[in-house]
Amino acid sequence: MSNAIYKVVVITGASSGIGAATARKFNEQGCKVVLAGRDEARLKLVAESLTDSLTDALPVARTWTGDLTKSQACTDLIDFAILHYGRLDTLINCAGIIYRSTALDTSDLQWEETIAVNLNAPFYLSRAAIPNMLDDGGTILNIASDWGLQGGKLAAAYCASKGGLVLLTKAMALDHAKDKIRINAICPGDVDTPMLKTEAEQRGVDYQVAMSANNADSPTGRITLPDEVAALCVYLASDSAAQITGTAIPIDGGNTA
Repeated sequence: MSNAIYKVVVITGASSGIGAATARKFNEQGCKVVLAGRDEARLKLVAESLTDSLTDALPVARTWTGDLTKSQACTDLIDFAILHYGRLDTLINCAGIIYRSTALDTSDLQWEETIAVNLNAPFYLSRAAIPNMLDDGGTILNIASDWGLQGGKLAAAYCASKGGLVLLTKAMALDHAKDKIRINAICPGDVDTPMLKTEAEQRGVDYQVAMSANNADSPTGRITLPDEVAALCVYLASDSAAQITGTAIPIDGGNTA
């Protein structure tokens, strides 16, 4: 399949937000996409919004639902992509959750769920994906956070999980650079996604008030859009980024500066 006219991209958390925007961006590049998540109905809506510019018989998108905090499910997702498209070029670990609380107010269940979704799942998926990239190379993109580069208030578990993801990215990148597998972390700040609304609800803050405050806090005067993160994903997965691996790139309007 090394001469295939398309590339195959697996995207987790693809039912909304950054994941859905990334699916659309890669679709615009003529890629086949596997959309993974827990909400089958929303995944199908994203799949139906994509267009097929190729003349082959394979569908432009397939959907997969399952619990990616389980190691076997992660293996099953990668196997699903290989079964239906015959190859895997890019894995994008986009699924994530957040609980806005201090360590004292974080329950065992919240801690374990945050680590399971934000750190364990990308590890399991990467471990399953890498053997399928050894022949032709590939890319893995981990959607981390600027709070994986610096601390944030009321987000102890989230910061820990994203900081771990950044260093997991760097370690795997070094291990597999000679295999022509590039692995990078993207570190958004606030992004206009459903997660931002969830955060406001957890803090008991009106969403519009929270949005105004987030925009005002950004050096550029606004938060980041999902399409802007998606565009960075497309670039990092392209041949133009052939020398970029092991990085953690902020896309946060200058907040980490």
